Amino acid sequence: MRNIRLTLEYDGTSYCGWQRQKNGLSIQQVVEESIGRITGEKVRLIGSGRTDRGVHALGQVANFHTVSSLKERGLLLGINSLLPEDIVVRTLDEVEPDFHASFSAKSKIYLYRICNRSVRPAIERRYSWFLWQPLCVEAMRESAALFLGSHDFSSFCSTHADGSNRVRTVLSLKIEKDCREFVKIFIEADGFLRYMVRTIVGLLADVGLGKCTKEKVREIIEAKNRPSAGLTAPPQGLFLLQVKY
Repeated sequence: MRNIRLTLEYDGTSYCGWQRQKNGLSIQQVVEESIGRITGEKVRLIGSGRTDRGVHALGQVANFHTVSSLKERGLLLGINSLLPEDIVVRTLDEVEPDFHASFSAKSKIYLYRICNRSVRPAIERRYSWFLWQPLCVEAMRESAALFLGSHDFSSFCSTHADGSNRVRTVLSLKIEKDCREFVKIFIEADGFLRYMVRTIVGLLADVGLGKCTKEKVREIIEAKNRPSAGLTAPPQGLFLLQVKY
């Protein structure tokens, strides 16, 4: 039995998310079916984690087990030939039997993109959150520092998911603004709760718009109460950028 690792890139616009669901087409289902047609097996694909409806990935990692003798290059080309245009396997390699895309992960990096200009985007509408009011990036950076380290992120997750342990460690949170008037938020942590990144981004956007202060952000983190955090940023601006092992 071989253990095969994939790095995937996908546009999540047309899918119900990463994980198989009864009420919609998922990325996991599409990739599993494509692999199965190449290997002749029923494949179970293990992802590094879920991405929600409309969320994208540049570096999602997954693995599956197979008895197929096809070489790595043949598997890569074969799977990609069957995938739709909005999903692609970027890399494929055989790994140790104990590698697990989720349990072996040390940290993940997400990118959130905000289009911050006076006129709405056309092409970028699927890949960013449009905010026409000017954002104060420096104020956002000052508040972003409060998220670093280990915290209970109960104020920043789904109230119906993630179990009782909601402590996560944020390793890095950087905010950049480029010459094209895009604000980019990079966040790395040892794990993420559902909606955690998007809720943090929503709060930081409120800070940038002058609707929330650094002191209020501190209070919301300490409150451990989801309604206190307010807005969840929309999914289309979020990308799973990298999984570290």
